[in-house]
Amino acid sequence: MPPRLAVFKFASCDGCQLSLLACEDELLAVAEKVEIAYFLEAGPRDTTGMYDIGLVEGSVTTPHDAERIREVRAQCKYLVTIGACATSGGIQALRNWGDVDEFARQVYAHPEYLKTLATSTAIADHVKVDFELRGCPVNKHQLVELISALLWGRTPRVARYSVCVECKRRQVVCVAVARGVACLGPVTQAGCEVICPAYARECFGCFGPKEQPNLLSLGVRYRDDGHDPQHLTRLVRSFNAYSAEFRNFDPANQKES
Repeated sequence: MPPRLAVFKFASCDGCQLSLLACEDELLAVAEKVEIAYFLEAGPRDTTGMYDIGLVEGSVTTPHDAERIREVRAQCKYLVTIGACATSGGIQALRNWGDVDEFARQVYAHPEYLKTLATSTAIADHVKVDFELRGCPVNKHQLVELISALLWGRTPRVARYSVCVECKRRQVVCVAVARGVACLGPVTQAGCEVICPAYARECFGCFGPKEQPNLLSLGVRYRDDGHDPQHLTRLVRSFNAYSAEFRNFDPANQKES
């Protein structure tokens, strides 16, 4: 029997699941090697038995999510989180700095019917995760590499270095140096294929913090260059705002020793 693959959705926009569907020819090759048993976005819905590989998109935002993710973990031999929502809480983790009850009162006519948590958190905050694949959305080539690696029993070859390395390889002019733009490239993990810097835009941190990021040094440098500390904080508090390395970043109150 081929290995069984399942794709689960929690609080998210479905973008990472669509990245899997966007693999097109590569997805057909994957489908020849695995049984896609559960993937509501694509159709299959086999809820019987165990799954060899479980891909999870989305964050935990409700009591039901917190209970369901434990059930998913118990069903999967390997559990992999895909995308910023699943690996760091996603854009919806901005609620973690606010008052969710007040948000609900402002938006809903009957907020008493809502059942939500005060925070949006990563899957790894609730269950053991075997591998995390970053991105908003994930890179489809990294996704295919991940599945292939799990099938062959090896560690996925996913870059942990910064976006700056990709910029150099593509000969993209550094926007921080040439334009004086506050860019998160030096502290962000590669994988986006330099979409924003290639169009003279700053990196917004879609792929989360790189291995051992030095946010303190970068923030102090940008602040000393005249960038508004509030702008720097907003730049970090986006797709991966609640990642461990980003959540406590406050350039207005930090200095290098």
